[in-house]
Amino acid sequence: MRPELQKKIDQAIRLLKAYDNADNPVEIAYSGGKDSDVILQLAKEAGIHYRAIYRNTTIDPPGTIKHAKEMGAEIRQPREGKRFFDLVEKRGYPSRFVRFCCQELKEYKVLDKCVMGVRREESRARTERYKEPTQCRVYNKKEHVEAIYPILEWTLQDVTEYLLDRKVKCAPVYYDADGTFHPERRLGCIACPMAYKKKRIEDFKKYPGMLKQYISRGRKFLETHPDCKIAQNYHGDVYEYFTRCLFYDSDAEMRKYDGMFGRPDFKAFLENYFNIKL
Repeated sequence: MRPELQKKIDQAIRLLKAYDNADNPVEIAYSGGKDSDVILQLAKEAGIHYRAIYRNTTIDPPGTIKHAKEMGAEIRQPREGKRFFDLVEKRGYPSRFVRFCCQELKEYKVLDKCVMGVRREESRARTERYKEPTQCRVYNKKEHVEAIYPILEWTLQDVTEYLLDRKVKCAPVYYDADGTFHPERRLGCIACPMAYKKKRIEDFKKYPGMLKQYISRGRKFLETHPDCKIAQNYHGDVYEYFTRCLFYDSDAEMRKYDGMFGRPDFKAFLENYFNIKL
């Protein structure tokens, strides 16, 4: 174990112990990802009172819930009518700017204190947002949670070395068929709108059933909201709507590529692109 990593482990354990309370256990925000495996293992080593809680988004990669159960996490199901595709039927497709799915399925209070596997190295936004190892977070404008970030300064190398040293088994998404471990991979919702376009397209190719669900539920949204701006912008055509959301950053960008002889056949385009029958 590198001395620098051992120092980070010791600091993380001291931080966790500072919040230990037998009468008020902390939540381990368990997503099933490698970083949540790290904070769960640290909590075990710290010997603190905790509850590992997995919020089911209903669109996580196959094997994620099974892994969460094996790790001892409690599985919290979404409320009636709040599963991901229920939300799509009511509100349309989520986007980078309208992340109602995260608000409904992930960002809500369970316990007063919550340990999260946030690492500043993961993105520039996280580097700018997370400055201290603790923070007060507010959900739904009134639910206050004290968030604790024990691995805030950890690198991917630190995470990888720690998991291998502790022989922690991670979720299936991190392994090839031959068992090769890929810690650089990230676990997240299938075709998450926050992911890069290339990654979303890859997800829909890998999980064609997910693409069909998007089309089916998007169609129901347009049928039940015929007067909304989205339905008007895309002629009530779910294939046009889906194409815009997946392939283009704006309506103006998509319109530049419209056919010279009328609107393109968006259904045919999607069927050919994904080699699927819709």
